Amino acid sequence: MWLADGPGEAPPGTAVVGTSGSTGSAKRVILPREALAAAADAAHQRLGFAPTWHLALSPRYVAGLMVLVRGVLGGGVRGADPSLADLTPAPGHNAVSLVPTQLYRALGDPERAAVLAHFDAVLVGGAALDRGLRARAEAAGVPVVSTYGMSETCGGVVWDGVPLPGVDVRLGPEGRIAIAGPTLFRGYLDRPDLTAEALVDGAVLTRDRGHTEPGGRLVVEGRLDDVVISGGVNVDLAAVRGAVAGIDPETEVLAVADDEWGVRLVLFARGGDLAGWRDRLRGALPAAALPRQLVCVDPLPRTAGGKPDREKLLELLRS
Repeated sequence: MWLADGPGEAPPGTAVVGTSGSTGSAKRVILPREALAAAADAAHQRLGFAPTWHLALSPRYVAGLMVLVRGVLGGGVRGADPSLADLTPAPGHNAVSLVPTQLYRALGDPERAAVLAHFDAVLVGGAALDRGLRARAEAAGVPVVSTYGMSETCGGVVWDGVPLPGVDVRLGPEGRIAIAGPTLFRGYLDRPDLTAEALVDGAVLTRDRGHTEPGGRLVVEGRLDDVVISGGVNVDLAAVRGAVAGIDPETEVLAVADDEWGVRLVLFARGGDLAGWRDRLRGALPAAALPRQLVCVDPLPRTAGGKPDREKLLELLRS
């Protein structure tokens, strides 16, 4: 994750970070010094100031690394426990990057929510931000900014649907999202084949799909492979996950092979019963999109990047 200034695995003047690996396919992403600086500068342009950044995420992954880079090139950086128990604003402007789970837990503690309300920007990324969770945060006075990006783009480069300065978002067939601009990665370490698949026509070709609203705001709908067929009916996993997260963000939904349905949806949650979950979701989802199996797991296993660890969940299901 550190800048390389001499010979070694990583080219000089670059940082190497791992992707989240939520499906067991983690890759090592080479980020040039210039791309990191461009992403930090674009963030400060959007904010209109260079705040003190508070590091509450692991710098092994891009979100945490970008907090360090922004802090070094901006108003400084302070460490913070991932639980936010010791989070304290510095004099002047303050900003912090979180994953949705951290925000959810902080809102459950009035003191921590009050501290976040004193920040100038609370960036939330790494996973989709549920509308209900955002509404709770805004009601508590927390200045939430939903970010979209990935390791290959130096983290979140689309804030609340609007690209940062210099970032170009393109939509291809089926709404496939591509991102161009000065914040792109150089390639995957030791994987030129994967690099060629991801870097196309000067842009990062993502596996996400989306559309733009009339004002040009990007709406990320989910993954291209998130549409599965269960019982002969198309089911959008992104919509299912969104509905489930609206009840409890400490959940995950996976599609697994099934002899009867072709694919069945499995809900991983901290508790409850399958019938109860289906009843609560029935108004938001069609019948084919309702979970057909419930696995109780507490806590939900997560990767170091904060995303649900889908590989571990599948292992749990198999066991």
